[in-house]
Amino acid sequence: MGTKIHVKREALSVGRVISIRGSVVDVWFDQGVPAINSVIRTGSNKEIIIEVLTQLDDNRVRGIALTPTQGLSRGMTAETSGKQLSVPVGPEIMGRMFDVFGNTIDHGPVLPKNKLRNIHQPPPSLEKRSTKSEIFETGIKAIDVLVPLEHGGNAGLFGGAGVGKTVLLTEMIHNMVGYHQGASIFCGIGERSREGHELYHDMKNADVLKNMVMVFGQMNEPPGARFRVGHAALTMAEYFRDDEHRDVLLLIDNIFRFIQAGMEVSGLMGQMPSRLGYQPTLGTELSMLEERIANTKSGAITSIQAVYVPADDLTDPSAVHTFSHLSASIVLSRKRASEGLYPAIDILQSTSKMATPGIIGERHYSILNQIRETLAQYEELKDIIAMLGLEQLSVADRNIVNRARRLERFFTQPFFTTEQFSGIKGKGVRLEDALTGCERILSDEFSDLPESAFYMIGNIEEAIAKGKNKQNGENGDQKESKEDVKEEDHAA
Repeated sequence: MGTKIHVKREALSVGRVISIRGSVVDVWFDQGVPAINSVIRTGSNKEIIIEVLTQLDDNRVRGIALTPTQGLSRGMTAETSGKQLSVPVGPEIMGRMFDVFGNTIDHGPVLPKNKLRNIHQPPPSLEKRSTKSEIFETGIKAIDVLVPLEHGGNAGLFGGAGVGKTVLLTEMIHNMVGYHQGASIFCGIGERSREGHELYHDMKNADVLKNMVMVFGQMNEPPGARFRVGHAALTMAEYFRDDEHRDVLLLIDNIFRFIQAGMEVSGLMGQMPSRLGYQPTLGTELSMLEERIANTKSGAITSIQAVYVPADDLTDPSAVHTFSHLSASIVLSRKRASEGLYPAIDILQSTSKMATPGIIGERHYSILNQIRETLAQYEELKDIIAMLGLEQLSVADRNIVNRARRLERFFTQPFFTTEQFSGIKGKGVRLEDALTGCERILSDEFSDLPESAFYMIGNIEEAIAKGKNKQNGENGDQKESKEDVKEEDHAA
């Protein structure tokens, strides 16, 4: 006689679709109304996924579709197990690309059956958070010296197209492994498919893909998917922080698209818009995402977020709410990029809350202030130089200009991720070495070296070696020219 095997099956509540308005779907349940954030599956093959956002009464729920609703009609059956949207977590997800549902979209091998985790998680409680303010070292001189990032904090990256945002992000992912032995997660919210495709191949060519996870909610997807993809990426990041006790670098591009997706969902749900058409729950929704990015006793999630500011208006509600969560603002300048000064960070516009003597130390704080003062004075002198020329400046002002130009070039740096394009070997610079270099430039120690010796180098020792080589080369050229003259005289 055969043994009966009892397979535990999920208890399904079955309802029917009663209303469809674009991405907003109402479902009727005779009993067992699902909770908020539960997932409902409907459609002819149960391919349409809806997340419950509100319970209208004892039998009706209203949800937002996370997939296109083509083919959906009233009267279709809808099923729910009462579970929330979940994504795979574990070491196997490294080097892979996912969508908001946790499905791989990189045409790679099938993922082994992984542990799933709900995307809606509470932020870490205050008792679990670390109270220490530490610097997050990136190995990029301009950021470490001028805009120190907080370990477990949020940094905003402001910049338009073509100023080096993606290159800066890929370099940070590369350095994350070298400096912190951590994991990197890239979250594309409202990314163009072309940008995601290019980024994936850039990461692969730069050999940093194996140390990162990519999650995309593309621009062509419904607002519900774009609204939840940030939570999905954060859930994966929390696994590495809480379970593997690793430091995580979370890159979000673009946080404004998250706010925009929330605005679309709010409008579809029929909520009364707030100022400038934004959703009335903007502050809460952004906080639910941003507050999960934290430094705990087991590890830290450090986030760098690309921020688009509508019409360059920093009083726009989206910018105001985002600023309140940022610990550093990095502004990329198109003018610096056009001069070939990469990374094109605008030193005077970029700021960090960590730049206080109590956190970064008296020496670093003093050097930072001297650099800012020198560069600010140079900016003021640029108009005079343009009209009258450098010769008309006083000796003191000329020294400031020489110092500032050497500092500007010293803050350029060859990146590991651009080696294949530039042919220049990438350099990572420790904070102590970068500070020593700045200190020596500010004390006019290298006034005899040409400015070009400071361009695209790592440590200051490289500038000295580069300067000597140039001087030797020039001396050799002068010797050769003198010998040529002697030979011509002899021949004559």
